[in-house]
Amino acid sequence: MTAGSNSKQEQHDQHDQFKQNVQDIYKSDSRRVFATLVHLLGDFDLAEEALHEAFKAALEQWPEKGMPDHPHTWLVSAGRYKAIDSIRRQRRFDPLDQHIDTVEALADESALPGEADIMEDDRLRLIFTCCHPALAADAQVALTLREVCGLTTEEIAHAFLTPAPTLAQRIVRAKAKIRDANIPYQVPEKADLPARLHSVLRVIYLVFNEAYSSSAGASALRLDLGAEAIRLARLLGELLPEPEVSGLLALMLLHESRRPARIDTQGELIALEQQDRQLWNPVLIAEGSALVEQALRSGRFGAYSLQAAISAVHAEAANYTDTDWPQIVGLYDALLRVEASPVIELNRAIALAMCSGGLKTGLQLVESLLQNGEMQNYHLAHAARADLQRRSGNLQQARLSYEQALTLCRQEPERRFLQNKLAEIKKIK
Repeated sequence: MTAGSNSKQEQHDQHDQFKQNVQDIYKSDSRRVFATLVHLLGDFDLAEEALHEAFKAALEQWPEKGMPDHPHTWLVSAGRYKAIDSIRRQRRFDPLDQHIDTVEALADESALPGEADIMEDDRLRLIFTCCHPALAADAQVALTLREVCGLTTEEIAHAFLTPAPTLAQRIVRAKAKIRDANIPYQVPEKADLPARLHSVLRVIYLVFNEAYSSSAGASALRLDLGAEAIRLARLLGELLPEPEVSGLLALMLLHESRRPARIDTQGELIALEQQDRQLWNPVLIAEGSALVEQALRSGRFGAYSLQAAISAVHAEAANYTDTDWPQIVGLYDALLRVEASPVIELNRAIALAMCSGGLKTGLQLVESLLQNGEMQNYHLAHAARADLQRRSGNLQQARLSYEQALTLCRQEPERRFLQNKLAEIKKIK
């Protein structure tokens, strides 16, 4: 091989390396750049276009000029000026568009960020904007996954079993609402933070719940959504180290620690009582338990921290029979004082039934809760009653309760789980 061919090969290899570097930065940090571009340009769609133009420019220029010392700042600057050029070109065709004047003014007058903490602030602003309470709950979830996490519309639609055009319209309407209602792109003031933070945490937990126990369809677990929810909580914890953020992250980590034991090799659900605890992830349990302790010691904990504490008690038990049920009942009592709901009352009743001598009282509480109109359509309430009736030896009533739960359940693995329980009862003479 000649010297000239060696040189060409080196140039080719160098170009491939720069391309890989750009791809790595896009994968790890593109949403940070995007958040700052939204801040500078004041428009989601313009920022998205500017983001892709900036990375396109990086692919063209970095192999020739070398990678800049501060690639994130370079990308923000490139995207910002690409957007300004686009605005000016558009002005030639639509000189009366006042929105163009406003966006160009924001872009021209905004200071270029030079420090990493400014970009982190922009990510925090973006999270609170996407989770603004003025937006519908489903729009908050969709917009957060799209703009903060960077999932495609098709990925989000697939995860929630929603047609992609429907999901796309939901996102478009949410962006229009932010623009038309002049929703501020900012972190709330200290006095408003607790209420607004609750909205953000609720969105993250909704995403995780859909992953951990999807509401409908053939799959019980959607691991991609679970990973995104945990990543969001970690990001929020880094940006805003509040006790309830730690509590929510702990709760999700402790639930995630049990994931390998929740489904068998055929995709069937396994009840907590029968799970192989050797499959539980000790690293996640240790991290989650430490976060729970940290949140509870702060004295400013809330519902997520208490739920995480309940999960930690389960995680500490070597087996189901060793579970400290009285402690769990006490934690549910505290949780009810913070956030009362029929579902929490149901879970407390189940925990009470598991305590020594508490089966009859727990079953009576579940029966009472099922008089509530809301709980009558909740399949897990009927399933809980069926399980407690089975434990008390009332197999006929247990069969009827399992059948009622089946009529209300929409998730296929959960339906098969209930069907198996029903079949077991029918075998008992």
